[in-house]
Amino acid sequence: MDSTPSPSSPKSSILLTGLCVLLIGCSGSKQTARFCDTSGCSERPLTTASADYLRQLPTSKSEQILQLEQAAASNPKAAYDLGLRYYRGDGVARNGYQALQWMRKAGDGGLLEAQKALGGFYLSGLEETGSDPQEAEKWLSLAAAQGDRESAELLEQATEAKRTEVEDYRWRQHWRQYFRGYWYRGYPYLGHWAHGHWYYH
Repeated sequence: MDSTPSPSSPKSSILLTGLCVLLIGCSGSKQTARFCDTSGCSERPLTTASADYLRQLPTSKSEQILQLEQAAASNPKAAYDLGLRYYRGDGVARNGYQALQWMRKAGDGGLLEAQKALGGFYLSGLEETGSDPQEAEKWLSLAAAQGDRESAELLEQATEAKRTEVEDYRWRQHWRQYFRGYWYRGYPYLGHWAHGHWYYH
């Protein structure tokens, strides 16, 4: 009886995936790799590789980022910093969804800086993400309740932007670059790395 696995068998899939990973590691090219599946083998750009193949590739994070993630689970300041790092691609692969989730965690933890950042984000929209004046109003209300004057002023604009789509559009076009600059450069990190640990004051 022939023991060769069929192309559709689980054993064959494992072998093919392993072969693909091996070929990627040995290709020496950062732009393309040789991928093999049931249809044969071919050179393909890494950007077009299927998610199943890419999931097999090892990923690693620095000690600093691993410790920051641990701290972010319970420290709003660390969650804020991690959100900025995911948005900027600073020490981690850039991921807008992760950036927003960590920033929301920081905002839910009562951190004023995160509430202001979220208010601006939802009010203006960033990149492919559209604005959401209602969500902006929520976060700016929380920030304004902490006595932040700028958030109180923006809150009025968020309320106005909610009234009509025209006002929302005009506001977004005016403020988009402003808030994008803050997410990239304006908001400072709140912690610093020293002696193998993150420190927050």
